[in-house]
Amino acid sequence: MTNGLPRASGRACLIANPAAGRGRAARLLPSARRALADLVRGDVRLTTRPGDEERLTRDALAAGCTTIAVLGGDGTWSKVAATLVAARSTTCLVPLSAGTGNDFPKSLGLPGTDFAAMARIAASGRCRTIDVGSVEGRTFVNSVGFGFDVAALEVAARTPWLGGGALYMYAALNLLLRYRGVHADVRTSPPGDGEPEALSHYLGVVVAIGARFGGSFVIAPEAVLDDGRLDVVTIRDAGALRRVQLLGAVGRGTHTRGFAEVNATSAERVWVRFPYAPLYQADGELHRAKTATVEVRCVAGALRVPASA
Repeated sequence: MTNGLPRASGRACLIANPAAGRGRAARLLPSARRALADLVRGDVRLTTRPGDEERLTRDALAAGCTTIAVLGGDGTWSKVAATLVAARSTTCLVPLSAGTGNDFPKSLGLPGTDFAAMARIAASGRCRTIDVGSVEGRTFVNSVGFGFDVAALEVAARTPWLGGGALYMYAALNLLLRYRGVHADVRTSPPGDGEPEALSHYLGVVVAIGARFGGSFVIAPEAVLDDGRLDVVTIRDAGALRRVQLLGAVGRGTHTRGFAEVNATSAERVWVRFPYAPLYQADGELHRAKTATVEVRCVAGALRVPASA
């Protein structure tokens, strides 16, 4: 029994990244252990260095775990999910929020910060299948972005005195009036050989599986987690007042209606071309692209997560 509910069939464990959320996960680990004590039965696996998530997930699968609770943030969940997807596993990933943005459980509609509630949900054994994305062979569970959100992450990295969702809001406000944007060609069909680039000036380009990003923003309000498609949101450059209005609208998820600068569509694959190999963020972590054209695709029905709150 777990908090009065029957324990899910199969074995469960907890993988925790103590470094997530600038050490917030380490502070929350004791409460996560208590909340999940009956479910995981002491099977707690801690990361000690970058990349441990893959090894610990493989070990958990080898031990027969059919439920893996993961204490961390979007980057941690993404790495565990990548290992599960690569293994074509039906193990259920249960996200416990201890990161900065914690967008994944928000997009799932799960109470990720309420560990007791998450323990009850995990114990019920009710799971569903959702899509993930893939960019340059890297799995992501929430979003890939170019432009403004990359610059915001760079500001956040230079702001050690702030944490949580407020960090991304601070970074967005810091950049709002001075960010210069990027030039890109965004399309949902493959570019032909020798085809000229049709570059546009964007504040940002986001390719999303889930609706949320940056902790406080509803970037893809129409996103459906299991429709086999990516939501593509582009925001063209705008003047100062319009940028302020756009930021407020993104916070409410209303920017895809009534703003000529915003285009939202969906596709199974997206190609984003730049004059150079760009930086991009995948689930809140920065990467340098291998080439000037970045292909993003949806991997339908690849990951199992708790069914509901």
